Amino acid sequence: MIRNVIWTTGLLAMSAAAGHAQTKSLDFELLTWPELKQAIAQGKTTALLFNGGVEQRGPQGVSGAHNFVAHALALEIAEKLGNAIVAPTIPFSVNNGASVELPGTIGISSALFAGVNEEVAEQLIRNGFKNVVLMGDHGGGQQQLADVAKKLDAKHSPQGVRVVYCADVYVKAGADFDQWLKDHDLPVGSHASIKDTSELWYLGGDKGWIRRDQIANAVSDAGHKNGISGDARKSSPEIGKVISQMKVNAAVAQIRQLLSVPASAAPAQ
Repeated sequence: MIRNVIWTTGLLAMSAAAGHAQTKSLDFELLTWPELKQAIAQGKTTALLFNGGVEQRGPQGVSGAHNFVAHALALEIAEKLGNAIVAPTIPFSVNNGASVELPGTIGISSALFAGVNEEVAEQLIRNGFKNVVLMGDHGGGQQQLADVAKKLDAKHSPQGVRVVYCADVYVKAGADFDQWLKDHDLPVGSHASIKDTSELWYLGGDKGWIRRDQIANAVSDAGHKNGISGDARKSSPEIGKVISQMKVNAAVAQIRQLLSVPASAAPAQ
């Protein structure tokens, strides 16, 4: 009995170590320069630049939710693509919601946001990447990402380098999930609601990303003074898995489609 327990524990430890090593190999920040150079030489020539954000998420969700979610999903997207590396998450989005009544939000202007994405994308190209994919987990900044991608793609595509904007990870996945909620008689919300809370619970329930003791009361009050727009009381990690996988699948499908089409034939971003 004890031998079986030790054997099982050993297998789980080896499996966890293998998973960590695989994730590490996809994370720009966890690679040394020789490792990164080798990865690019071996075909990982696509950089995923996923923008997060810092904002209050009600009493049940941590303020860094967008950053944590963006990084976790980017690793899943990279693994499914098979040819991508996850660039450092840009931590601030276009947001002017900082408030002494509801502290927790740190936003930047649209011009600065666009400028940072443009500079980082250019740096990724200088590092040797042939494709840069811009994405955002926050609603603020989506248009700026599209504009930056269009500008840089026009500049670099003649040299065989692509810069594209993946909208589906936010727009399509969000719309599909809202329909899924309606189909399952669950409430659709807009901020710190069942979508945001469930995703945090699924991806980081064991990492301190969610306050489970607050979920029973996580519903918008008069004037949304508690930071919630919607009803998160029926949130669950199972629901969080649904939205997370919708995002990953939508991103993988669109990225493959965007990079398979020559720049001259690609639809306007």
